[in-house]
This record gives sequence, C-alpha cells and structure tokens, in this order.
Amino acid sequence: MHKLRINGHSHLLPNPEQIPSFMKEKQIFWIDDDRKYMRQKNWQRPITAPSFFLHEKLQWMEQNKIDHAVVLNLSQLYGNGLEQDEVKLALRFQNDFNAQVQKDHPDKFTCGFVVHAGFVQGALWEMERCVKELDMKILCLPTHFLNSAGKWQGIIEKNTEPIFELANKYGLAIEIHPYDGEKFIALENKSWRFHLIWMLAQCADAYHFYTLNGYFNKYPNVRVCFAHGGQLNQINYGRRVQGFDGRPDLFEGQVAPKEAIGHQNIFFDTLVHDKLSLDLMIKRQGGTDQIMMGLDDPYPLGEMESERQSSYPGKLLDLAVEEHIISKEQKNQIWSDNVIKWICGDDQSAFMNRINPK
Repeated sequence: MHKLRINGHSHLLPNPEQIPSFMKEKQIFWIDDDRKYMRQKNWQRPITAPSFFLHEKLQWMEQNKIDHAVVLNLSQLYGNGLEQDEVKLALRFQNDFNAQVQKDHPDKFTCGFVVHAGFVQGALWEMERCVKELDMKILCLPTHFLNSAGKWQGIIEKNTEPIFELANKYGLAIEIHPYDGEKFIALENKSWRFHLIWMLAQCADAYHFYTLNGYFNKYPNVRVCFAHGGQLNQINYGRRVQGFDGRPDLFEGQVAPKEAIGHQNIFFDTLVHDKLSLDLMIKRQGGTDQIMMGLDDPYPLGEMESERQSSYPGKLLDLAVEEHIISKEQKNQIWSDNVIKWICGDDQSAFMNRINPK
C-alpha cells in the first residue's frame, strides 16, 4: 500500500487580485501585480519561488512526489498592531482563502485558520465559524502577540486559556509558530537574526510555558505542534531541568520539564536543517512518534530544491536513513502517519475520508 507523503508545514500566497482592496489601502498586506514582492507598511519581502501560488504549488508538489500538504496561515497576517475591526477583516480574509483552497482541493490540502489572542471573544467567534462553517481542524497561533493593552505577551497565559478550552472542545490540532520578534526585541534587524536565531528562542519560550503549565494534560484533546522542530527546546532541556530543580520557589504549582518529553499530544516538525539536530530531537523525544514532516515551503529557509543550498524536499530524512539515524519505516512514519495523527488524533479515518470523499 502506498504511504502518503504529507508535508505538515507549508504556506500559500493568494494571487494579487484575490486580496481585498482595503488590505492595500490600509497597508495591511498586499502583493505586487507582477508577483515579485509581498508587502506591508514599511516592509517588503521578495517572492522567491513560483510555488508561493496555488497553480505552481500543485505542480511543485507533483514534481516532488508530495501527495498532500498542510497550509498554515501567513505569519504576516497574525494581525499584530491592527485595530480590532481591521484584525477581524484581515484574518477573516486569510481564513476564507485557506478554507476555499481546502474545499477546492481536499485531496491535496488541509488548511489552518488563525485568530488573534489579543481579542479573545472575537477569537472564539472566529474559531466557531472556522470549525462549524468552514470545516477547518487546524488552529494557527503565534508564539507571541500584541495584546489589547498594547503590550507583547506569550501565547500561554491565563487570559488566553478560553482559546485552548474551545480548541479542546473541538479536538483541534494547533500549530504554534514564531514571528514579529523584531517588533519587541530591541535589536537592530540585520543579517536575518530574527529568523535565524530569535524565532527559535520565541518557539522555545512558548514551549517552556506550554509544558510548565501542563497544558498537554489540561487540554487532552488538543495536539500541538511547535514549528521548526522546536529546535532550541531540544538542546535547552537540561538547563530548564536545572532551573526547575534548583529554584523551586520560581515554579510553584508548575509541572516539571521531564513530564512533557515524548508526550503523545506534543509534536515537532523536521525542519531543523541538519542531521545532528534531527538526531538530538529523536533521542530527546524517545523516538520518532512525535516528529512529523515539515518543509516550510516555499520559503528559502524551507527544505526547497536548491543547488546553492544543496537541498531538496525530504533530503534531511534521506540522509538520516543513509546514516542509520532512522529506519525506512520511521521515515515513512514521519512523512505520513505522524502528520495524520497530529491533524486527527485517534480518528485517522476522518482524514482519509475527507481527502478521498466517496
């Protein structure tokens, strides 16, 4: 039986003409007509691959033998710094776009939706809409966000718990992804430091509080994936244990770091870029059960075909098999079973029924 190759971490841009005019008028987000740049106020980024767009994405998937992909929201549309009415419209556009992609291509895409935790009631309404009306099962959350008081906070706080409670009610998968570090870390933005260094720290910060607060037990129907392999989480484990054991006065009522290791509801994608990091993640988590394929395509920090970067989709797992870090069976598990398990939990037949409707 053919094992599906499923990419659990992908992104997709709308075509320029699909973006509502208010998004450009308010400088929230837009794309040049020639599709060479994506833009926001005082920000621009080159569109580095044609597979940022749907038609080309489908071709790219076929060329690379990728059967299915999870499309997350665009990090540029977390909505930080927008007024509440702007957040509602911008995020609704993103979610409707992703929902339409999933509806039109159920065999190829499972798409996530995003909410802004700074406006909790609005977030809950949007969650209900996306789950009940749009049939979406993956909630995308940032590691950090700008709250309604104009202060940056982590996603794991008492005031955000209603979001996790509702996600638990519906048994959602959650993707926790870093972005916007340059807006609250007081360093000059140069040499791509916020993508290469600080995004990993942001992810580790979210994992730190998710596990300390015992959310993996408090919300047992939620399956959370930490983006980019939660790379710093794996290497930082010993320091967290040392701190927890050495200063118990700072962790009163919280859960020891070791309790989260290998937990069935905590996942990491494979996007760690080198074999030693992958090997550490596997050893740290006690195997490959909680590790799923994530390419972060079509970004240049994703696992893309590139002669200059000596890369192609799936290269890291191929190298891991060659060097006996994982077996071929584990490679298939990471490409297929684990992604489905993250999306659907124990009801994996729900995934197969949706992508292959009778």
